[in-house]
Amino acid sequence: MTQTAGGAGGVREVKSAARTVELLELLAARGDRPARLQELADELEVPRSSMYALLQTLISRGWVRTDLTGSLYGIGIHALLAGTSYLDSDPRVRLVRPYLDEASQALGETLHMGRLDGRDVAYLATRESHEYLRTITRVGRRLPAHVGALGKALLAERPEAELPPEEPLKALTPHTHTTHASLAADLAATRTRGYSIDREEGVLGIVGFGFALRYDRPAQDAISCSVPVARLTPEREDRIVTVIREARSRIEAAAPAAGGATYWR
Repeated sequence: MTQTAGGAGGVREVKSAARTVELLELLAARGDRPARLQELADELEVPRSSMYALLQTLISRGWVRTDLTGSLYGIGIHALLAGTSYLDSDPRVRLVRPYLDEASQALGETLHMGRLDGRDVAYLATRESHEYLRTITRVGRRLPAHVGALGKALLAERPEAELPPEEPLKALTPHTHTTHASLAADLAATRTRGYSIDREEGVLGIVGFGFALRYDRPAQDAISCSVPVARLTPEREDRIVTVIREARSRIEAAAPAAGGATYWR
């Protein structure tokens, strides 16, 4: 078995396994844009013949799918099954879901739970507003951590040295923070306030309020509420903050009794 150095904790990385994971992540990141064989081989710097053999192996096991011509490739259904298993088995997600349900009923707005994953936030649970039918972010999607309420709530729990190193930061709207100075000032205000505010930084027309869940230190998870600008009044904002802050307190209080299951790193 071919191995290369570079694994965590001094363990040597298995090259074939790393290549498989890189391919699946690449296909997943493309979303509804299927890829051709040569595109994948070029992107991952793999010989065309090796890439073809890997694709055929993954197609046979349901991790990759192809069209009728066999020339286009996309992520397969087994990736969904694995992702669903992750959500169903995670004790933190199971803990948070009922509180999202209650907050959704109380506010009628869209609620999210997300987890920091590198420089991004992965969305693990969503309760959609009954009044605002447009899907903002679906479970399994990712956003750069500096962009939205969830990510900023979690970045505020960390020292500035852990901010994304690149500059300018990726912008999703004209309101996104693109400099370290601007983002750092926002995170300082978040620490003082106790929650983050995303004013159309991730999606135009949407404001979000994010609260880090401090059952882990530093916090890895957060919850947020998203509301259209057209419905946001000062009174409405106060109500949202009150409800989500209370949900956060109840989640944190319940966390030690979340089931005695393993908490993964």
